Amino acid sequence: MSKFLQRLTIALAALAASTAVALADFELNVLHFNDLHSRIQPINKYDSSCSADDETEGKCFGGVARLKTAIDERRKALDNVLVLSAGDNFQGSVFYTVYKGKAEAEFLDLLGLDANVIGNHEFDDGDAVLATFLDNTNFPTIYGNALIGANSPLAGKMVEYVIKDFGDEKVGIVGAVTADTVELSSPSEAVLFMDPVLYLNDAVKAVRAAGATKVIALTHVGIEEDKKIATQVDGIDLVVGGHSNTLLSNASDKAHGPYPMMLTGPSGKQVAVVSAYAYSKYLGEVKIVFGDDGNIKSATGDPILLDASIKPDEAMVARIAELAKPIEEELKQVIGTAAAPIDGNRASCRARECEMGNLVTDAMLDRVSGQGISIAIQNGGGLRASIDAGYITTGEVLTVLPFQNTLSTFKLIGSDVVAALENGVSQVEEGAGRFPQVAGLKYSFDLSLPPGSRTSNVMVEDNGQYKPIDLNATYGVVSNNFMRAGGDGYKVFATNGKDAYDYGPGLEEVVSAYLTQKSPYQPYVGDRITEVTPKEDMAKESGSEAKADDTVTQEIKAVQTTASETGKHVVEEGDNLWKLAEKYLGDPFKWGDIAEANPDQDPHKLDVGQQLNIPAKQN
Repeated sequence: MSKFLQRLTIALAALAASTAVALADFELNVLHFNDLHSRIQPINKYDSSCSADDETEGKCFGGVARLKTAIDERRKALDNVLVLSAGDNFQGSVFYTVYKGKAEAEFLDLLGLDANVIGNHEFDDGDAVLATFLDNTNFPTIYGNALIGANSPLAGKMVEYVIKDFGDEKVGIVGAVTADTVELSSPSEAVLFMDPVLYLNDAVKAVRAAGATKVIALTHVGIEEDKKIATQVDGIDLVVGGHSNTLLSNASDKAHGPYPMMLTGPSGKQVAVVSAYAYSKYLGEVKIVFGDDGNIKSATGDPILLDASIKPDEAMVARIAELAKPIEEELKQVIGTAAAPIDGNRASCRARECEMGNLVTDAMLDRVSGQGISIAIQNGGGLRASIDAGYITTGEVLTVLPFQNTLSTFKLIGSDVVAALENGVSQVEEGAGRFPQVAGLKYSFDLSLPPGSRTSNVMVEDNGQYKPIDLNATYGVVSNNFMRAGGDGYKVFATNGKDAYDYGPGLEEVVSAYLTQKSPYQPYVGDRITEVTPKEDMAKESGSEAKADDTVTQEIKAVQTTASETGKHVVEEGDNLWKLAEKYLGDPFKWGDIAEANPDQDPHKLDVGQQLNIPAKQN
């Protein structure tokens, strides 16, 4: 063979080899979970603590020891694996109540996470407890859209993004937490939260510039916001979500939608969205195959139900038992019995009158009725589990009420009570935790009307009879200290509540005592809360709500135009200082200038309709 032919043969072989590489698909396997909520031990079908007998009978799910077994097995079986947590690992069991994040840190470390994003409940005990958690972990936690001041103990303890190498491919992981974390939890004033979509548009560009060839958004914002992120943020391939406890699945008839949910990004590329319920009940597993053009070629998978077929990791079981020993005797204490299961399901208690809501508000009102208190209001999001029929233990009550809230009593005039109810039903469609469970009170709500005008027929109990609320009369109210401080949007409690006492007994103690007194407890629902949304309006998703919303929007726009011409801004739904700084000052990082121009305004809480001073733009 001539030298020319030899060289030609070698060149063709090299070309063929390079073409094979160029055309090779890249397979990425992502294992994920979200909203663990301190479910260190297994749970039952009600998402509450599972008894030893139920474990023996194979009726338990999840728990971190089962989660570890599943992760280890799938990691061995797959190539190019990432293990991700989408936030809210804190708050939900006595393990968090006692160990304040240290138990979660230890067990999450053993799972071998590649990345974790902060959730809103990570701030429930302030910045310092979260900082200690971070000090005790070896995996990276992403702060995402949180702006953390230098005076916070969190400064320097988290990362903006993570990049993992898989040969020639680099997978970037960016993150975001819900922007209303200030209302939902207790971050310090040194922590501010940006709009997730606005932030992620810049974050994706940054991680791509750092070399990422594929991008995952690891989020704790809820499924509806995840959909916005997928369709409005260019450059994302996969959204791994949490916060709304959404189950996406192809196998469960209770699923919110398919797994993965495929949406179209701004540039026309396919984006996969996944979420795996909560409480360690499932391990999500999605396989993404990318073609040589970098786009998704296929996306398949489903959450794995962590039932009795998965054997818990023995070493982890032993360690859990060691940590549980000092508190297990107290948790096992029987405080009463339930004649039937008490429904505390998230879907129930955030949208309608629920059995657990009636139990808790009845207990609250019973405890303080001798103090001139006639109304109880409890946020549905504060109820974290159901209780099954039979013996009720201290541990079960703590699982339902894990936040260590105390009773708060105060006085409100009738119009402020109505305003509180309006806040409570303002985000029902989003499954928001502010939904008001009540006692001593009845009300109706209509979702076809715009937020702020949804309630009607508000009645207050008086000597066994219900009478229309007097908007000018003063009523005694009992709630929890989180809501009394303005949490979940109940600002009216903080600003207008009179003669407040926020240091009552723990809510879990109050409910435990009430269950003992009423044992065997018979759960019930009545007519305290009535939805009166016209069915035809709900079906059309238009009508009066759309017209009313359009009218309100036009009115705000008109005022906004006038205000902006005079160095003012009238706050609209969705506004925050980050967005306003970008709009008026050309730089979102100048949000502090607007904060300084409004010294009497809490920068974390903007109310629709209020007027802000806008400083002049500096060239």
